[in-house]
Amino acid sequence: MSFARPSSQAGIHPDTVRIVAMSAAIALNAAALIAVMRPMVAQIVTTPLASASLRIIDHPVEPKPIPPPPIDLKPLPVVRHASTTVVPKPQPVTPPAVVPTDEGSAPMVPSTPVDTAPVAPAVESAPVEAKLAYVSAPAPAYPRAALQRHMEGTVTLRVLVDETGKPVQVEIEQSSGHAILDAAARDQVLAAWRFQPAQANGRAVRAWARIPVAFDLRKI
Repeated sequence: MSFARPSSQAGIHPDTVRIVAMSAAIALNAAALIAVMRPMVAQIVTTPLASASLRIIDHPVEPKPIPPPPIDLKPLPVVRHASTTVVPKPQPVTPPAVVPTDEGSAPMVPSTPVDTAPVAPAVESAPVEAKLAYVSAPAPAYPRAALQRHMEGTVTLRVLVDETGKPVQVEIEQSSGHAILDAAARDQVLAAWRFQPAQANGRAVRAWARIPVAFDLRKI
């Protein structure tokens, strides 16, 4: 009895054939794919860049100001007006009106202006010498220095009294021998004493009067 030889031993090994067939198929498919995809390859076109153009804008130049033409100033002519003197025309003198009366017609005589002489200002009369009565005569204060030195004496004053009886001027006619007593008497009379004014023609006038002022330590 004879047995057939297995197919694996006849010809080429089946695994190698399969591998070759598959490789050929892959190669064909790859070639076909490349052929199909070749038109789809993007063609890179190099386009030159357009150069940017610069536009220069010219600004208008401001015109220079034109100076105004010089103006000749001419002085105005001075018009001198001749001064005219207006001479008043004499007014016609109207004669006095005649007023008819029962006794006859007589023209009215215009009144003559009376010239009044200026009144001379009244001349103030000189003071008279008189003996005046006292209205108020307080004794002067004894000076402290005179008390300490035991000074005494009587001073005679010549006093000018105005129309109201007020002393306006005091003079020392006879000293007491001590200047401090003389000054105290003069100041007291001028400041505090009042007299009845002298009378002349029924009116008060200024007058001079002699006044004695005594300083006595025994009356203190």
